[in-house]
Amino acid sequence: MKILALNWNDLKNPYAGGAEVHLEELLRRLVTYGHEVTLLCSGFEGCRRSETVEGIRIVRRGNRHNFNLVVPFHIRRLVRDNHFDILVEDINKIPFYTPLYLDIKTLVVVPHLFATTVFHEINFVLGCYIYLAEKPMVSVYRGRPFNVISESTADDIAARGVSRNDISIIHCGIDRQVYAYDPGVPKYEQPTILYLGRIKKYKSIQDLIRALELVKKKLPEARLMVVGAGDYLDSLKSLARSLGLARDVEFTGFVSPEEKVERMRRAHVSVLPSLKEGWGLTNIEANSVGTAVVAADVPGLRDSVRDGETGLLYEYGNVEQLARKLLQILADDNLRARLQEGALKWAETFNWDDAARKFEDLLLKLTGERR
Repeated sequence: MKILALNWNDLKNPYAGGAEVHLEELLRRLVTYGHEVTLLCSGFEGCRRSETVEGIRIVRRGNRHNFNLVVPFHIRRLVRDNHFDILVEDINKIPFYTPLYLDIKTLVVVPHLFATTVFHEINFVLGCYIYLAEKPMVSVYRGRPFNVISESTADDIAARGVSRNDISIIHCGIDRQVYAYDPGVPKYEQPTILYLGRIKKYKSIQDLIRALELVKKKLPEARLMVVGAGDYLDSLKSLARSLGLARDVEFTGFVSPEEKVERMRRAHVSVLPSLKEGWGLTNIEANSVGTAVVAADVPGLRDSVRDGETGLLYEYGNVEQLARKLLQILADDNLRARLQEGALKWAETFNWDDAARKFEDLLLKLTGERR
């Protein structure tokens, strides 16, 4: 097949996140299966307008502020010149609404939708723009197949009016060669809590810092590592200082993949306190290296955590409950060992190769091709 993928970012973009990991893990494998893949995405400072990365032809146009506006001009030219068999449109921000100006078989991939979540992240005016931009999605894409990464997202788009018959679910995978358990790597000497991901307001890391203040009243040696970069970093540093936690919270910024895995292995617990996610890939990554997790009981995250088996869920926004869950894991070695054992077994069920083969089968079915 000749496949055209459309996404806001590619993995080299500083603003790339879980949606980009998900899409490109699949696309890279499709290339190895013999398919031809082009990815159209936004540009960023210092980027190349076109390049091939692991077999994927990447075409960058516009930037993160105007990409949805310039897409119609560039994608029509690509489709006209290349005769693609199918378009894979990834909707993880404002939809591109390609059915309005393209006549091509399309698979709509939805990691998750913002809905009212967007108002927790940005100002009201811009929030209204994004919120309203999502509203026509069902009517514009009606009749096209949707592929999602969790049952929660399937429920979300079905509630908006997408037919269940048009929704397929393929869970994310995990690269177990990268996120490999090493029993020879010890946990940190201090009880250590880890947050790893983009530093955004809706990720609710501020709740985790406030929970640390409560944890330290019972476990004074506890500390928090916040690993990642993003536009909410300064606000979090200011909060830590105001609570007298400047020495107890380490803000690492962006780290290498090797350091990321090392910190994940050595932490006693990994936390994802986000308001909403499509899946919660960080939970599975942490589980795969033998670390229990605590996550908010919200759509997406509740799909990636088996409460009491691979980690613990807490009521979103309930800082006191979050602190209690953290103390349970940090102070109870037996509980932590049981959760780590369950985490390793759970993570073994996820595989990018399996996910990619299911994704290929879906594309072949839609195009009428055969493997």
